[in-house]
Amino acid sequence: MNIADGELMEGVLEDRGYAIATGPEEADVIVVNTCAIREHAERRVLGRVGQLSGLRRARPSLKIAVAGCMAQRMGDDLLERMPAVDLVVGPDGYRGLAEALDSVGAAGSGPDGKSAVDRRLSVVDLSLDENYRGLEQRHRSDVTAWVPVQRGCNHRCTFCIVPYVRGPEKNRAPAEVIAEIERIADSGVTEVTLLGQTVNSYSHGGWSFARLLREVASVPGIRRVRFTSPHPNDVTEELVETMATEPAACEHLHLPAQSGSDRVLKRMVRRYTRATFMEKVEMVRAGVPGVALSTDLIAAFPGETEADFEETLDLVAEVRFDDAFTYRYSPRPGTPATRLPSRDSVPDEEAASRLGRLIEATRAVQAEINRAEVGRVVEILVERTARREGMVLGRTRANKAVAVRGTPAEIGRYLTIRLTGTTGVTFVGEIVADGETEVFASDAAPTAALADGMAVPARAAGGWRP
Repeated sequence: MNIADGELMEGVLEDRGYAIATGPEEADVIVVNTCAIREHAERRVLGRVGQLSGLRRARPSLKIAVAGCMAQRMGDDLLERMPAVDLVVGPDGYRGLAEALDSVGAAGSGPDGKSAVDRRLSVVDLSLDENYRGLEQRHRSDVTAWVPVQRGCNHRCTFCIVPYVRGPEKNRAPAEVIAEIERIADSGVTEVTLLGQTVNSYSHGGWSFARLLREVASVPGIRRVRFTSPHPNDVTEELVETMATEPAACEHLHLPAQSGSDRVLKRMVRRYTRATFMEKVEMVRAGVPGVALSTDLIAAFPGETEADFEETLDLVAEVRFDDAFTYRYSPRPGTPATRLPSRDSVPDEEAASRLGRLIEATRAVQAEINRAEVGRVVEILVERTARREGMVLGRTRANKAVAVRGTPAEIGRYLTIRLTGTTGVTFVGEIVADGETEVFASDAAPTAALADGMAVPARAAGGWRP
């Protein structure tokens, strides 16, 4: 979402005549795009702005803006803490970003006679209908595109700051989404990821998320469609059927569990139990055989006992997630969890220990799954050069990273490769065929034999066939 927001702000500013600078030293304006999900992210932002303050002292005409969720949460307090910051703008203020920058800034007195310090500005009003309609996102990648279809969230999980910094759920009109994806496909990009805070709760004028996914998957030129981040409660049979029958829909689902303990889930206000979560897992795996599942897990939520934590470890063992994003609980000011009794806080040493054990458990499962996949033939879309010289990095339809020998010329191409090894997290492979020329037509979806081993349809001249 932050990448998409950055691209949106680039579009807004470019429309007003700005151009992307090669580095901070050459910039007239620096916009620091922020996240407020975890305290660590906010500390990094403060450190980064502190570094940029030196540029401001050397060049007083430089304008520094802090945008995004942290800006929304802190507002005027951020201006007080960081004297070098001219503008604080929340997610609903991006439309007016250029005008706001025009109104702040240069050293000395402005046309209104006010000094620069008097013309600092905070734009943090939330709008009930701002979903950025009519604004063009500047997609940076020639390989894959992030497309927001939903802003805000109607869930009120007690640990989460999102509803308070992005407001209630706002869904884009489906025609607008489809038109944007058609433009993306016309530009040569073949993979898109649909974004939303709880993306599968999308609803607009009778359109469900499953219907939107079907239509996006049918756009000519689009070969892969992903989406993130769904909520378990909104995983429906219709969605699973769409994932199973639309060839462009990738065989990967991110399904945030957060905890394996019903007691903790209730305190988090997740609105599902472990049993109902497992029902969703079973439904997805039955409908999309071989689907890769990833998740989010929080350790040391207030009141979590050792027994509760053991239930989370047990969930990891039972589900066997292909990947997991693990976190130690981070208090976010203004969220309901911060009002829980202080005696419920898990001591720092214990919290760190639990996170370490959780990481160890999830990585062990991931390594076992990935070792079992060595030798398989899969399709990857090459995204970028790898750290190792002479290698490029791509992803399978199941969202697994694979490094193969190649040059930058391979970026944006589909390759059929054999997995030859794994570190436990990523793979190494060897090219079997060039997916562009030997396996697929230019607008084709993966064939059954080469789509990460999934039995999915392939496009023929007369339509879809098994």
